[in-house]
Amino acid sequence: QNWMKSIKENASAGVERLLLGNKCDMEAKRKVQKEQAIKLAREHGIRFFETSAKSSTNVDEAFSSLARDILLKSGGRRSGNSHKAPGTDLKPCDKKNTSKCSLG
Repeated sequence: QNWMKSIKENASAGVERLLLGNKCDMEAKRKVQKEQAIKLAREHGIRFFETSAKSSTNVDEAFSSLARDILLKSGGRRSGNSHKAPGTDLKPCDKKNTSKCSLG
């Protein structure tokens, strides 16, 4: 909540936001429960990704999602899925395949 407040107070109006949970490859060291992060993202109408820089899990997907949202807001076009709500085009985490893992 503090980060959301800080963004609201300091960022330009209408700035695109994205909630990232990092180090999803280290479940034993989790600080925030997945359900809590999903709830926060939904409360603020933003996307949520669990990521891992170490394994590159969802890093590209998160940035691509943010870039796509910025383009849409600025009048750009998006191919496919143009009517989906934030987070509805994300796939569940697959622990066996850590190259692709996203939650929504």
